[in-house]
Amino acid sequence: MTTLLLAATTVMALLSLVLCWTFISNARQLRTLQTQIAIANNNRQMINILAAEAIEYSKKDESINPILEWIGAKPGRTNTPTPGGKPAGK
Repeated sequence: MTTLLLAATTVMALLSLVLCWTFISNARQLRTLQTQIAIANNNRQMINILAAEAIEYSKKDESINPILEWIGAKPGRTNTPTPGGKPAGK
């Protein structure tokens, strides 16, 4: 009976070590992924700020508009005819 209890305790101790190692490994991976997400969100915010500044600049110099339209920061011009064949009024 003592041998059986000793074997069970050994198995439980080894299982505890494996579970502890798995938990620590997953926690480390979670920290790494959270850091990468924070960096990606920061980069996205910086790109949005840069795009907004480029759109503001396009109000002064319209030569940047084709680039802004190409990257999708500004809607492109449509060349579709208006109904009735008359140009749209301002």
